[in-house]
Formats: sequence, structure tokens, C-alpha cells
Amino acid sequence: MTQSLTVADELEQAAARVDAAVAAVAKLEPAAQTAATELKQAIEAFHKLALTTIVRRLKQDPRGKELLLELVEDPAVYALLVMHGIVRADPLTRARRVLDGARPYMQSHGGDAELVDVRDGVAYVRLHGSCNGCSLSAFTLRKHVEEALLREVPEITRLEVINDQATPAILRTEAQEAPAIEKGWLRGPAVAEVPPGQMVSFATERGSVLIVNLANRLSAYRNACAHQGRPLDGGMLDPDAGTLTCPWHGFCFDVQSGECLTAPQAQLEPFPLRVVDGIIWVRPQ
Repeated sequence: MTQSLTVADELEQAAARVDAAVAAVAKLEPAAQTAATELKQAIEAFHKLALTTIVRRLKQDPRGKELLLELVEDPAVYALLVMHGIVRADPLTRARRVLDGARPYMQSHGGDAELVDVRDGVAYVRLHGSCNGCSLSAFTLRKHVEEALLREVPEITRLEVINDQATPAILRTEAQEAPAIEKGWLRGPAVAEVPPGQMVSFATERGSVLIVNLANRLSAYRNACAHQGRPLDGGMLDPDAGTLTCPWHGFCFDVQSGECLTAPQAQLEPFPLRVVDGIIWVRPQ
């Protein structure tokens, strides 16, 4: 007896069909690729027009507005509306993008900033390098970050600097002794084997681990997409955008936080990471 497909099965099949079509277009001659891309863009423009009309009408009716809020909680609906610019990404996602845009300026002055959270109108930021201190240059860089966040993300009304240690997923150079294996720490590759802008996976008895080097800052995650658990090591790492795109269905993740930019409800599983004598150690959960 044939069983009916679940919604997840249907989404999986639809995503696989898109992947197959994109792969087929990539093999076409340049002129055919251009025509196929134009067709894709025309269809997307048509869909955006229709979706915008639907959302506008739903917002005009109290009952429709409630239904729209429920629909947006669905990852597929949310991703579709965000892709077409109909629904704005959440404040945390937009704040990360603002910091990504400000990062070249900060790094050119020897500083950097890491967004930890956005909660109740407050952006919690951890500062690094020249951004962290009492000098005039440090004050100027902090002011640059604050002004950018308040200007681009209206939900944020205040910036608060966190002065604790870096999160476990970030490279920590203070450790001088090899972590205790009996406490769950596992030896990984040498730092030299993971150059900036690259990623490496290695197998452990607790599953595959993915190490990512973004601008000389290392992060460790379970080598599994938060969508369906498929490996990420064949994905596309974009050092400039700070993102990792799953090779299977295109889910995009923020490399520093593990947050899924395609479906914010999803999240990569981070692992504590240490570097001792040029060797990377991780502690899978």
C-alpha cells in the first residue's frame, strides 16, 4: 500500500527538484544559461508581485493578519517571503549583517566586533583588538559600531559591551596545556591544515566534526546541516560574507554564530574548541 507523503517529504522533493534544475542549467551553453536565468528572474518577479498582494490583503483584515503571523512561523514560508523582501529578517540576523558590513573598517584599524545577542532592544556585543579599550581610537570604533546598529536596525535602542571571555566556538589561544581526553576533548587537525577561508572535517567516534577558519578565527561544529543532518564539508564557504551554504538544499549559515539565515529556527551545533601548540582540540557534546 502506498503511503501519502508528509509535508516534509514534499518539501524535500521540491528542494531536490530545484537542485537538479540548477545543476542542469550550469551545464548549458552560455546563451542557454542566460535565457534560463532570465526565465528564473521573470518567474520570481511574478511570484513576488503575487505574494506582495496576498500579504497586503491579509494585513488589512484582523483575521488575515493572525493567519499571516502563523504562516510566517513555518520555515519554508518565512524563507520564501524573506527571499522576496516581503518580510524583513529578524533583528538579530539584520544586526549581524550590519556588523559584517562594518567589519572591513574595524579590521583596517586592528579591531573587530562579535554580536552575541539582541534582546529587549539591546544589542550585546563583544569587542576585540583595537575596539576593546579606553583609548580614543577604541572609543571611535565602538561608536562606529553603535551608530551603524542603531541606524540600520530600528529595534535596537542601545548597545552593551560584554567583557567576558570569547565563546567556546571561537579560537582561544590562552590554553597552554593539552585538554584532558577523559573530559571529552579530542585531538583534531593542526591549525596549519585549516588556512583562513577554508574548512576541514575529521571523523571521531562521536561523529564528524567541521572546523572552519574565518579570518584566523576558528569555529567547530557538528558536520551536519540543521535542515536534514547531511554533511556540510562539501558546501560553499564565503569568507567575505562569513557564510556557509549547505551543498544539499542551499541552507545558509552564519559561520561565527552557527545561526541559519535561511530558517532562523535552525542552528548548527557548536563545539568547544581550543588550540594548544598549533593543534586544534574539540569537545563534541
